[in-house]
Amino acid sequence: MSEAEGRMMTGAQALVESLELVGVEVAFGIPGGAILPAYDPLYDSRIRHILVRHEQGAGHAAEGYAMVSGRVGVCIATSGPGATNLVTPIGNAYMDSTPLVAITGQVNSTAIGTDAFQEADIRGIVMPITKHSFLIKRTEDIPLAIKEAFHIASTGRPGPVLVDIAKDALAGSAPFHWPKELELPGYKPTVKPHVRQIRAAARLIEQARRPVLYVGGGVVRAEAYEELARLVEITQIPVVTTLMARGAFPDSHELHMGMPGMHGTVAAVGALQKADLLVAVGTRFDDRVTGRLDSFAPHAKVIHADIDPAEIGKNKAVDIPIVGDCRQTLALLAEEIGVAPQAAAWREMLLGMKQRYQPRWDEAPDGRLSPQEVIQRIGQLSPEDTVYVAGVGQHQMWSAHFLPHERPRSWLNSGGAGTMGFCVPAAMGAKVAHPERTVWGIDGDGCFQMTNQELVTCALNNIPIKIAIINNNALGMVRQWQSLFYGSRYSNTDLSTEHLPNFPMLAEAMGCVGMRATNEEEMEDCIARALEINDRPVVIEFVVHKDAMVWPMVPAGVSNDEILVARNMAPEWEEEEL
Repeated sequence: MSEAEGRMMTGAQALVESLELVGVEVAFGIPGGAILPAYDPLYDSRIRHILVRHEQGAGHAAEGYAMVSGRVGVCIATSGPGATNLVTPIGNAYMDSTPLVAITGQVNSTAIGTDAFQEADIRGIVMPITKHSFLIKRTEDIPLAIKEAFHIASTGRPGPVLVDIAKDALAGSAPFHWPKELELPGYKPTVKPHVRQIRAAARLIEQARRPVLYVGGGVVRAEAYEELARLVEITQIPVVTTLMARGAFPDSHELHMGMPGMHGTVAAVGALQKADLLVAVGTRFDDRVTGRLDSFAPHAKVIHADIDPAEIGKNKAVDIPIVGDCRQTLALLAEEIGVAPQAAAWREMLLGMKQRYQPRWDEAPDGRLSPQEVIQRIGQLSPEDTVYVAGVGQHQMWSAHFLPHERPRSWLNSGGAGTMGFCVPAAMGAKVAHPERTVWGIDGDGCFQMTNQELVTCALNNIPIKIAIINNNALGMVRQWQSLFYGSRYSNTDLSTEHLPNFPMLAEAMGCVGMRATNEEEMEDCIARALEINDRPVVIEFVVHKDAMVWPMVPAGVSNDEILVARNMAPEWEEEEL
């Protein structure tokens, strides 16, 4: 029982007490009128509050904290524009199954619906992109709402929950009661998979000749890495890991074929297309992996295991559905399988494909830096336990291919929503979660200019992240599409032709160390210097050539069979024989 049980408290005090009782250590936010009552007891709390420069930064920082630590991230904002500025990170967390609790202030309960100053129906706005949302009008309802919110956010398929609290509920008083048990009718996630489905799946795996383990971000969320490794050891089934699952299975393992999808490796895409069995675990068959759905894995039977029953069969017909926790599912499959599938010829074919079509790049013209080389060198020179956070675009895909993905919860990016501006605040949240680890943000010049103000937050709060700006003076991925599909008509994708902004000077103005590298010698020197500086954030602008492209690539809306390894160049799949 809480020591505060039965004590008369304001709603604001009850909110902070409840956050402490659910184990919150860090929250990211900005005060404002409607949420201001909560900030007074927060002043005396053991919870570390980090004052960000924009509410979007608070939400992405809470995501970064959650993705690295596995705990629920917390962000706080006031009503109206404060709350609506959280919509993007809430939507991002929903798409990527990140446990998040967003706490927002609301106008007085009597003013709700009157278009009061800074009123917004944030609960209605985020209803499609949250697991659940609360609107609290009574002081005595606050403790139960907080306990329920954290339970919902962290159980089943993780995701964001909104708690919107009226200002008069925060200002009013009531006895504090901490609920002993939760009653949530209709919310009972299935954790243990059905044994009959496990047995059927095991038999199908044993009989397969071209099986593939198609691993998604759910394996990371369930922390099922050891169980996955054990299943691969027993079955010797090749593995592909989606963008959200990079690091769940080490890249260095011989049977890891890489990342599938629009910019996946030839071996990973080929494995899915030619398989006779997909063992899909914690993944949702999204369009960036499948390409044109009716041509995806045309010869494969499908075992689909996920904790969210709504995902099973949503996009791809399933032969054996398994609803349950990924960790338990993988462990039970490993126990049930008696004979490894006879797939030696299949493995040999995929290993040959993997060796022949490794991701590569063309040297930059005139001795300039290649973005792929920059990203690869950062990975080669940084400590083994480094956390890498990417923005969205070309640099994200190069980072997925050329960084060392050997450890789980060491690769953070915005997968489902593809949110530009994710990198800097998410890196901040990751560093707060693990201050002892090196945290690199790999960002583009377009993404960086959306949320770079959070570097001020980092400088003031002793959060020494390192940011690599891959500067091609363009919105690179959009420019790539314009090059390939719009006759090189570069409409509104050139960001700058000069050093504008001057990124090193901007970094220095925000309390960081700013550097610029334009050639390989400067690149090596800047990375080495950055790794030695741990008392301030570091920002390095790597000036790279504008026309570098991400390969392989499956053009949007076509079959994965039409993958290209370079412009107008397809792999020689038809020559492969099983």
